[in-house]
Amino acid sequence: MVTSPGANAAPLRYVALAGPTAAGKTAAAMAIAREHAVEIISVDSALVYRGMDIGTAKPTQAERAAVPHHLIDIRDPLQPYSAAEFALDARRLISDINARGKLPLLVGGTMLYFKALAQGLDAMPAANPAIRAALESQAQAMGWPAMHAALARVDPVTAKRLAPNDSQRIQRALEVYRVSGLPLSSFHTTKNIAETPYSVWVTALISLEPRERSWLHERIAQRFDAMLAAGFLDEARALRARGDLSAELPAMRCVGYRQAWEWLDAHEAPGLDGAPPIKALRDKGVFATRQLAKRQLTWLRSMHERHVVACDDPTAVMQVLALVQSLKAQRS
Repeated sequence: MVTSPGANAAPLRYVALAGPTAAGKTAAAMAIAREHAVEIISVDSALVYRGMDIGTAKPTQAERAAVPHHLIDIRDPLQPYSAAEFALDARRLISDINARGKLPLLVGGTMLYFKALAQGLDAMPAANPAIRAALESQAQAMGWPAMHAALARVDPVTAKRLAPNDSQRIQRALEVYRVSGLPLSSFHTTKNIAETPYSVWVTALISLEPRERSWLHERIAQRFDAMLAAGFLDEARALRARGDLSAELPAMRCVGYRQAWEWLDAHEAPGLDGAPPIKALRDKGVFATRQLAKRQLTWLRSMHERHVVACDDPTAVMQVLALVQSLKAQRS
C-alpha cells in the first residue's frame, strides 16, 4: 500500500478498484480512464469466459473500445481458469502496461484473485472426510472411469496425467476441487508466486463498500431484472444447448448461471408444456447474488490497508477520482 512518500519514492505500480457485485466498479473505472492514462485488467473469474456476456455484466463494446481491457473473453467455458493463472497473467500485464508508460487499473470483485496476486495462494486444502465419503459412494455407483471423466471436465490438466482407474488420486483431485472450487493443478503452479509476492510492489487498493446494505440489495435486484430483460435466460439456454458443458464446470457454477441451469433443467425437460414462471429463477438469482456480495464484503474488510469509499454516496465517483489523483501525486 502507499506510505508516506520520500524523496526517492517508487512509482505507483498499479491501482486496484475492488468492491462487491453491483457496487459501481465499472462506472468508477471508466471515470478514472477518462482522466488518466490507464489500461484495465479485469479481476473477475466470470469475465474470462466467452459467450457469458449478459449474466456477467461484462463491460460493453463501447467501454472496451474506449480503454484497453485485459483478461476478458480469454477462455471457452469448457476451460477452467485458476487464481494461479490469473496471478501470472496479471503480473505480466502489469509489467507490460508500466513499460508502456500507463497505469494498470485492476478492477473486479474476485477477492481470491487479488490475494493470489499480492500474497500467493494458501497451501492445498486439508482432507474433508464428508466429501471423501460422498465421492466414494458416487464412485461405487458410477465407477472410477466415470469419476475420471467428471474430473476431466473440471480439471483436465490433472485428469490427463491420471489413469481412469487411479481411484486414490482421482478422489483426491475431486475432493480438492469440491472443497476449494479450484482445480488441483492450480495448486501445483503457485510455488513461484508465493516466493515472489507482489506485496513488495507499490500499490493502492480502493474499495467500494456500501454504508447501507439495503442500497446494494436494491442495486442487485435491479441489475438481475435488467439482465433477464436483456436475454440472460436465452444466453444460458444457448450455453446449455452446446452439449459439451455441464453444471459442474467452474463457468457454469458462476452466480446466476448456476441458478439458470437449474431452472432450465426443471422447466425445459422434454414433455413439459406451457410457459414456466420465471419468478423462481429471479428470486434465487437475486438471493445468490446477495450472498456473493456478502462474501465479497467479508473479504474486503479483512484487507485493512484499503482506502474505503462509500459506494452509496452520491459523490462516490468523485471521491475515487480524488483518491487516484492523490495516490499518483504521492508517488510522482
